[in-house]
Amino acid sequence: MSDWYRDFANSGFGTTITKQLGLPRPAVLRRHEPGQPLLPGPAVVGSAGEGRLRDALTQLLQAEGVHVQSPVTADGATDGEKPAAVLLDATGVRSPADLASAHDFLSPAVKRLRATGRVLILADPPSDADSPAQAAARQALDGLVRSIAKELRGGSTANLIYVPAGAETALASPVRFFLSGRSAYVDGQVVTLSAAEVPGDEDGDKPLAGKVAVVTGAARGIGAAIAKVMARDGAHVVAVDVPAAGDSLAAVANQIGGTALQLDITADDAPQRLIDHLRERHGGVDIVVHNAGITRDKLLVNMDAARWNSVMAVNLQAQLDITEALLDAEGVLKDGARIVCVSSQSGIAGNRGQTNYAASKAGVIGMVRAWAPRFAERNATINAVAPGFIVTEMTAKMPFGTREIGSRINSLQQGGLPVDVAETIAWLAQPGSAGVNGQTVRVCGQSMLGA
Repeated sequence: MSDWYRDFANSGFGTTITKQLGLPRPAVLRRHEPGQPLLPGPAVVGSAGEGRLRDALTQLLQAEGVHVQSPVTADGATDGEKPAAVLLDATGVRSPADLASAHDFLSPAVKRLRATGRVLILADPPSDADSPAQAAARQALDGLVRSIAKELRGGSTANLIYVPAGAETALASPVRFFLSGRSAYVDGQVVTLSAAEVPGDEDGDKPLAGKVAVVTGAARGIGAAIAKVMARDGAHVVAVDVPAAGDSLAAVANQIGGTALQLDITADDAPQRLIDHLRERHGGVDIVVHNAGITRDKLLVNMDAARWNSVMAVNLQAQLDITEALLDAEGVLKDGARIVCVSSQSGIAGNRGQTNYAASKAGVIGMVRAWAPRFAERNATINAVAPGFIVTEMTAKMPFGTREIGSRINSLQQGGLPVDVAETIAWLAQPGSAGVNGQTVRVCGQSMLGA
């Protein structure tokens, strides 16, 4: 769907007008296309203190065909063209005094960053610190990266990965994601890795090849986009939605060469019906995306029980019931399985008139966090994705003013697209993402609402 203001602001006349009036000019974001390089230009890699990841980052980038530049020197000397990415290994930070070296590297490097560039900081988690000073310095990087993300323009993003000792082997997939066009609308986010066995033979073009993926709520909107991206990345998709959406569901499944399964996920027998289908038709399942969700908005004082209960049933209880049934069913959830649950920015920041919806989506985050250790025991992962303002047919029906405000109050100054949510989910579903577990990743352009 077209963004009229972004398109106007980037036109010849619009560029002049927005500059004269001091209006924001949202950039055209760099989104993923199959076959494109990881970065459209070189990267610069630096460290704060005696970091342990700089060499690994450099080798990873070079293996991807990225030219790695030397950091900008104190006298301003540079190494060729503007970088498309700036990476800082901050695992050497031991105290607040060490943060000065982070500033010394980042300031000139970020100044040269090209449009749609990427800033990525890697550090040890504060929870593993040996002293309050060390924890303070590591936590300071959280505020640093979120602030950089709010300062960047031109569609550039900044994110932070905490890498505890022992999780280095899980680093490649997150680094590729945050540098690539897949993360176009993921900004100002923090992901903590965990130690995991990561396969070394993943197909970069078809990372989900041979996988069976279930996507609920797949008949339209974000669900349909998830199904399409999963299929593009090689998965056979079992598209699930209610019988009333049967025609749309069949159209999506036919388009991607998948399977349509009409199912009310709130029905008492829904988990068993899904398990039977997966066992008999596909020999099990590798990926489950809990995307189905509804809204029944009212102020709390005016909300009847039916509105409350229906939202909880679809958005939260069905995810709990189906996931529990899959865990208990012998041989259905395959080794290395991936569960991705769709939460919402409302579940983090709250939203007026959405007490039922926000509560259900916050519950999804709690469920994911609590289940992560159990999934890790099975060499599997469970994560959540929390979309912000995503441009869909539903948001297109909002009043003009509400829609415009909702789409602009983020660091990228525009609404996201369904494909942005789908790309993040597809990344979490990859075998290489084994070290990402129990995390919630916001796809919101660093919304000004919430954390």
